[in-house]
Formats: sequence, C-alpha cells, structure tokens
Amino acid sequence: MSTLKELVEQLPPDLQDEARFFVEFLLEKKAQKQKGELKLDWRGALQDLRDKYTSVELQHKMLEWWGD
Repeated sequence: MSTLKELVEQLPPDLQDEARFFVEFLLEKKAQKQKGELKLDWRGALQDLRDKYTSVELQHKMLEWWGD
C-alpha cells in the first residue's frame, strides 16, 4: 500500500496544492477541537434576511435550501 506522500506525489501540482490545503484544513479542525473552541466565522451571515423572515421561518427556509 502506498503512503500518503507517495500518493500525493503522483498528483499534478495543482492537485497537490489542493491536497495540502485539505490537510491543513483537517489539522486546523483538529486543533480547534482540542482547544474546545467554537468557530463563529458564520456569525451575521444571514443578517440581511432578518427583516424578511422570523427565526422559525428562517429555520424552515434553511431546511429547504439544504435540500436543493
């Protein structure tokens, strides 16, 4: 069985970069989990919809969007 390094080396450079970014993402996710910190970078993402929907309506709408 090939090692991860051997497999990545078989990829073209652009996909090697993508693999590196994914591994960095996994490492960051692991570090966040170990710290017990929550990422809140999504805060305020739906702020423009607050006058259009109630919180319950927005929950239902999000479920519809996820189903698309």
